[in-house]
Amino acid sequence: MDVRYPIGHFEFVGEASSSLRDAWIREIEELPMKLNEAVRGLSEEQLNLVYREGGWSLRQVVHHLADSHMNSFIRFKLALTEDTPTIRPYYEDRWAELQDSLHIDITLSIMLLEALHRRWVILLKSMNDSDYSRKFLHPESQKLIRLDYNLGTYAWHGKHHVAHITTLRSALNL
Repeated sequence: MDVRYPIGHFEFVGEASSSLRDAWIREIEELPMKLNEAVRGLSEEQLNLVYREGGWSLRQVVHHLADSHMNSFIRFKLALTEDTPTIRPYYEDRWAELQDSLHIDITLSIMLLEALHRRWVILLKSMNDSDYSRKFLHPESQKLIRLDYNLGTYAWHGKHHVAHITTLRSALNL
């Protein structure tokens, strides 16, 4: 198994059916609970373990999920309220090295994700087919990203990082 991608890469082509979108929304909704379960009982020392050589600590992974999903939520709102906005990328690797990602209690980011995901799910469930076809421009790739694709990406993203935690826990019997 590739420890960088324990659940594989996100793959999706075509259009997302409403039932597929509903499944992805459930995954977004369940992420905070699954993340909380994945880290339950880990000591501060264990949270500082890296899931792979050159990778982030489990603590950084938790804080990254909050950072990344906040950015995605904002991207949804921009795409829903502007005509094909250009989003602002950020240096996730640099964010992961800031003090709030290196040292603070993960409970803060889990609580943030719980509130954020409740709001995000309300927004996602209010959207129609036309809303999901709206797009934003990602300036790094110069690609237009549809909101249905972005939904799938972030449903995968949460599972991807939870799998980093659970895979390490399993390998080390934590």
